[in-house]
Amino acid sequence: MINILIVEDEPAMQLGLKDNLEMESYTVDLANDGEAGLLKIKSGGYDLILLDVMLPKLSGFDVCKAARSAGIRTPIILLTARGEEIDKVVGLELGADDYITKPFSVRELLARVKAILRRSQSIVLEKEDTLVDIGRLHVDFAIFQAKENGADVKLSHKELEILSYLYKNKNLVVSRYDLLENVWGYEEQITTRTVDNFIVRLRQKVETNPNQPRIILTVHGSGYKMVL
Repeated sequence: MINILIVEDEPAMQLGLKDNLEMESYTVDLANDGEAGLLKIKSGGYDLILLDVMLPKLSGFDVCKAARSAGIRTPIILLTARGEEIDKVVGLELGADDYITKPFSVRELLARVKAILRRSQSIVLEKEDTLVDIGRLHVDFAIFQAKENGADVKLSHKELEILSYLYKNKNLVVSRYDLLENVWGYEEQITTRTVDNFIVRLRQKVETNPNQPRIILTVHGSGYKMVL
């Protein structure tokens, strides 16, 4: 049974989300503010989190950041009335998996939920490929953890998903649109510029000399290629 946590302070929105998700046979738990939501997230047991951005006590951005900093990799969809691109980018860079702007249709929300759940079930690599060395990093994709010389390296959930996708397609050219489709699951919410920004940050953590990359290469006019 898929267990979904809704962190939302508007009673009507909370009830509407709960009813529609339960009609799809999901199990639903509720939290009314950011602090309560974060406590429930840390308790574990959820397959997906629907997280409002504008919450009492702790914002959705703060909750998302704290959850990822605590090593929690449960997929998160942010819900917000704000639609500016910068807010979308901030949410994704903090580790959110998706971003949907109010008002939204139930059909759209359910499609996003199903897409995220499908992706979360498919991102784990085959068993023999869960522990890999990529440049300076030793990565365990089974638990989404990275280390350098035995010390933890902080990578966001999205950075690790990108690294996983590039590794699964190592020595092949991966376009920016491949990454948008297979890591984010759709193209319209973010731009290829956001992908480029994530690649820049990954190089800072993977490459010996990020200014002269030898592992995550740019293929001009096409995309990127991980060379191992």
